[in-house]
Amino acid sequence: MDPRTFPTKGNLMLAKNSLALAKQGYELMDKKRNILIRELMELIDQARTIQEEIDSTFTYAYQCLQKANIENGINTISQIAYTVPIEDSIVIQTRSIMGTEIPHVKYTPKTPVPTYAFSTTKESADRAAEAFRKVKDLTVKLSMVENAAYRLASNIKKTQKRANALQNITIPMYTGLVTDISNALEEKDREEFTRLKVIKRRKQG
Repeated sequence: MDPRTFPTKGNLMLAKNSLALAKQGYELMDKKRNILIRELMELIDQARTIQEEIDSTFTYAYQCLQKANIENGINTISQIAYTVPIEDSIVIQTRSIMGTEIPHVKYTPKTPVPTYAFSTTKESADRAAEAFRKVKDLTVKLSMVENAAYRLASNIKKTQKRANALQNITIPMYTGLVTDISNALEEKDREEFTRLKVIKRRKQG
C-alpha cells in the first residue's frame, strides 16, 4: 500500500496540495491550448490568403514564361535563367509563443537588377522575370506561415494530451484520495469521540 494514502492529516494536506497543483496545471494547459489555437487559426487564414495569391501569380507567371519562350526562344530564356543570382538575403529567426518556437523569416526583396541585355530580348522576358520574382516573395511568406502552423499544431496536440491526463487521471485520482482520507479521518474522530464519551460515562457512573 502506498504510504501517501494512509489516513493521516499530513497525507491529507499533501493530497490537497497536489490536487490544487493539478487543477492549476490544467488551467494553465487549457489557457495555453486556447492561445495556441487562436494563433493557429490566424496563421491558417494567412496561409489561405497567400496560397490563393500564389496560385494566381503562378498561373500568370507561367503564361508570361510561355510567351517569353515563344518570342525569345527557349534556349535564350534558359540561358537568362542561369544568370539569375541565388537568393541569399533570407535570415531565419525564431519567436516564442507560449514556449513554442515559431520561425520568423527576415527577407528583404532586392531591387531587381537585370542580368541580361534588353537589346537582345523582348518585353515578354521582363514580364516573366517580374512575375517569378513575385512568386518567390510569396513562397518565402508561405513557407514561414506553414512551418509556424505545423509547429503550433504539434504543440497543441501535446498540450491537449497533458490537459486530458490532468483532467481525466490526475485530478480525479487526487480528488478521490482527498475524499477517502477525509472520510477515514472523520470516522476516526467519531470513534475517538464515542470512546471518550464511554470513558466519561464510566467515570461518572
